[in-house]
Amino acid sequence: MGQKVNPHLLRLGTVFNWNSRWFDERRYKETVLEDYTLRKVLLEKLRAAGVARVEIERSINSIKVIAYVSRPGLVIGRAGTGLEELKKFINAFFVAQRGKQAPKVDIRIEPVKEPNLDAYLVAKSVAEQLLRRLPYKRVLNQTAEKVMSSGAFGVRIALAGRIGGSEIGRRERIQKGTVPLSTIRENISYASSPALTKKGYVGVKVWINRPVGKE
Repeated sequence: MGQKVNPHLLRLGTVFNWNSRWFDERRYKETVLEDYTLRKVLLEKLRAAGVARVEIERSINSIKVIAYVSRPGLVIGRAGTGLEELKKFINAFFVAQRGKQAPKVDIRIEPVKEPNLDAYLVAKSVAEQLLRRLPYKRVLNQTAEKVMSSGAFGVRIALAGRIGGSEIGRRERIQKGTVPLSTIRENISYASSPALTKKGYVGVKVWINRPVGKE
């Protein structure tokens, strides 16, 4: 039986960097939970802007939040009004979490140059199409073609659950190109996203073998 290892975790330090960059021995548990909650609420709040990931850097008295989105204009807003609202939202989050004044917050919005090469955005797109009850085979084929035409070396998309409303859960998978999961130097983008259909959850997993340097 094969050992299942998260492709992103396997390549930390060689291909990918950590999404949270800090160390605090005294408040380690609280800080990890704070990062997890902040990332969760930001992914939900910025969903319309196509958020791919949120990175958090901490220093002694300040916190830098870097959000990678496919539509940065929706976040920044006209004359930066959206960015100010986001900063107030994050400050209110820290006040609610800590019960005291929020630290200095620095926000950066970075564009995702090619959304079709980001596994999280692709998985979310597949999940949303399944929620609209589109035929899963057409969704898989069209999504794989888009990813390959964007310059990927390979893509694998796997579904599991009551696909298409079937009575018995099953697995479906499509792969185009090569996706070498055991080669550490390969830039493999991986993400999973559940789709809550009327018949139950359908799990969506996406692996994308991208050219090195593509984020």
